[in-house]
Amino acid sequence: MQEDARMTAWVRGRVQGVGFRWFTRENALEIGGLRGFALNLDDGRVQIVAEGPRENCHRLLEWLRSSDTPGAVAGVTEIWGRARGGYDGFAIR
Repeated sequence: MQEDARMTAWVRGRVQGVGFRWFTRENALEIGGLRGFALNLDDGRVQIVAEGPRENCHRLLEWLRSSDTPGAVAGVTEIWGRARGGYDGFAIR
């Protein structure tokens, strides 16, 4: 059985005020098996933490880097680790 992973991503560009967190949550729910959150940061970026099957985290990361996102993504930086748990669903913060 594959262990769950934790992907933390920071998305920069014009990603606040365009529904980015809402669409990120919708995509995470559509992919399935992901828990975590999307959060606006004071510096204009959006931080996403997603835990679940590594393949599903990769699918969300691919979407974040695609042209299907709202706004205008200039870049995405991510780090990977072990899932820590403690999330109930996928939240917008």
